[in-house]
Amino acid sequence: MNTARILRTCGLAAGLAAMWSAAGCQVVDQQRAIHHAARGDEMLRGEQLDAALAEFNKAVQLNPRLALAYSRMGQIHRTQGNYEKAAANYEQAVKLDPFSFEDTLNLGQVYHLLKRFADAAKAYLHACELQPSNFEAHLNLGVCYHQQGQLEQAIIAYRKAAKIEPDNAFVHSNLGAVFDAQGKYYEAIRAYKESLERDSKQAMVMVNLATTYLKQQRFEPARKILELAIKLDEKQAVAHERLGYCLYRLEQYDEAIASYDRALQADRKCAAAHAGLGVVRMTLYLVNNDPSLRDAAIENWHHSLELEPNQPQLRQLVAKYRPPTKTPRLLLSP
Repeated sequence: MNTARILRTCGLAAGLAAMWSAAGCQVVDQQRAIHHAARGDEMLRGEQLDAALAEFNKAVQLNPRLALAYSRMGQIHRTQGNYEKAAANYEQAVKLDPFSFEDTLNLGQVYHLLKRFADAAKAYLHACELQPSNFEAHLNLGVCYHQQGQLEQAIIAYRKAAKIEPDNAFVHSNLGAVFDAQGKYYEAIRAYKESLERDSKQAMVMVNLATTYLKQQRFEPARKILELAIKLDEKQAVAHERLGYCLYRLEQYDEAIASYDRALQADRKCAAAHAGLGVVRMTLYLVNNDPSLRDAAIENWHHSLELEPNQPQLRQLVAKYRPPTKTPRLLLSP
């Protein structure tokens, strides 16, 4: 064998040895990565979140394509409220395993928490494609569209969710809220009633139903359903406030004042109750010409505006009915 052939043979052997060595290192690294991931899972079960996070970090350093480790880190960061980091980890997990329904749904939920609604909708749509019969994915997609004001898309998603779980009260009440926002009051009433047929103990759904009745100026049905809501939850300020408005429109002024007072007993910061109470008292002032009623009404409106300044109509009422004041002879700086 000549010298050149010997050198070529030795070079080939050395190259093969290097390849086998590198492959062997990769196998060892993968095994070590799996070991760290397993330790991370064990610590996660024991709620040792920081220790588990350290193990999963070691795992991805050894094997950057270990989707499970990114998924677990996303879970930990989400539990700790670190939503940006959770989103980054879930993004990597889905990139490595785009067929993982759980990671895709979790990614959508974290985007949702971050108010990244467009990104959340994309993730939820992907989750719906992966599991078309999954109720939670369609419901979350509907909520996301609803919050963005994309009401027609929200209806489609909610209806798909309702088809999957027709006895779920929550999805029907959400449909009612969308229809109400569109001004489709009869459809909203039907959806709210379907929700209450599935769960009759929903005080807030009753308030929403009554509110839709009020928009149709159907005061008696509104009063009845609000009284039922209050029986379920007598501390719900919004129910008392809406009942106060209903009673005012029925010209039952004393009862309206009592209902608004109960709303404020439940929540002193209920701006609508302060405003409504002022309206009732000003109405009585215009009938009885009692200045104390006028002054009390204006003070109620001031309280309401302090709590919620963005009420232009209430500001106009204050300006209209506030009595003129005499200019003092001497002005002192406050």
